[in-house]
Amino acid sequence: MVKKTFIIAEAGVNHNGSLKTALKLVETAAKIGADAVKFQTFQANKLTSKKSHQSSLSKKTTSKSESQKDMISKLELSPSDHAALIKRCKKLGILFLSSPFDEESADLLFKLKIPIFKIPSGEITNKDLLQHIAKFNRPMILSTGMSTLKEVKQAVSWIQEIGYHHEEAKGRLGDLMNAVRWPRSARHDNFPHLTLLHCVTEYPAPFDQVNLKAMHTLSKNLKLSVGYSDHTPDIEIAIASVALGATVIEKHFTLDQSMPGPDHKASLEPHDFQKMIISIRRVEQALGDGIKRPVPCELANKNVARKSLVATRDLKAGTQLQSQDLVAKRPGTGIPPFMKEKIIGKVLRKKISTDDVLTWRHV
Repeated sequence: MVKKTFIIAEAGVNHNGSLKTALKLVETAAKIGADAVKFQTFQANKLTSKKSHQSSLSKKTTSKSESQKDMISKLELSPSDHAALIKRCKKLGILFLSSPFDEESADLLFKLKIPIFKIPSGEITNKDLLQHIAKFNRPMILSTGMSTLKEVKQAVSWIQEIGYHHEEAKGRLGDLMNAVRWPRSARHDNFPHLTLLHCVTEYPAPFDQVNLKAMHTLSKNLKLSVGYSDHTPDIEIAIASVALGATVIEKHFTLDQSMPGPDHKASLEPHDFQKMIISIRRVEQALGDGIKRPVPCELANKNVARKSLVATRDLKAGTQLQSQDLVAKRPGTGIPPFMKEKIIGKVLRKKISTDDVLTWRHV
């Protein structure tokens, strides 16, 4: 069975504070085939101080005079907004996810029975928040942007030290999704207990700094499922990460890159996101099982492409075959060329003509 990559359409704050736009993002993500659509749950006054600066991308796409707090305060989703989005997701068969940035936001998501918690890169050193979420004992996806391997190990140890039960979290996901009546099309019963996402926190991320091989480092050292949160400007790196073993792909998603707001320009529009999904599904199929053997589509070509021993001249019955009597030519329906040494010296039972394929019936 083909192993399916879990693809998250990261809507983030690309709703610009509008529930109508957020619902449209849900509908579009479902239509193009994403497994989940993810938003952000936060309270601006708990997320950032008045003195916090905007990111380099935000400065290019929003008012430079605004503080980060002023900017993101316009992008909060209310509890009722969350409920409306979850309702629409269930109707359309796509999973609703959101990243909490504080404990109260995490509690809201828990009460709303969000089945998987996605932790953003900026919170990887926030021990209290990591352990607060881990106590819910639901599957977690942890982004590792800006982190060293040591920091990732530390974050994982914090999650584990409060008794986060890996296999129990994994096993309970199906029960939870049944209980809250998620449609089967949005079911992910066997989602890993804890997944690490390699990530480069820059928008867009430079291709020469992506370092996809770091996924293998995370997998080898932490013995956990690993995926990739992609901030590059196109789709090929996300696709390549699947070939390298990514089990989860997260990519920013917008209805229109020209919309005002901090993340639109670093997000894919629906057509490109759908193209990425289609390509990932093809890569999944192409990975196969790793066993080297002829596959069904090759079998018809085997005799056409390979060679057999054929006669270099007309030969009578009773002829004792010599090396110069035989040459390797297509098709491959007769005795293969590597058997030539065993054929030399044998006597023909029946005559053959020039270019006739030699078979075991002839000797």
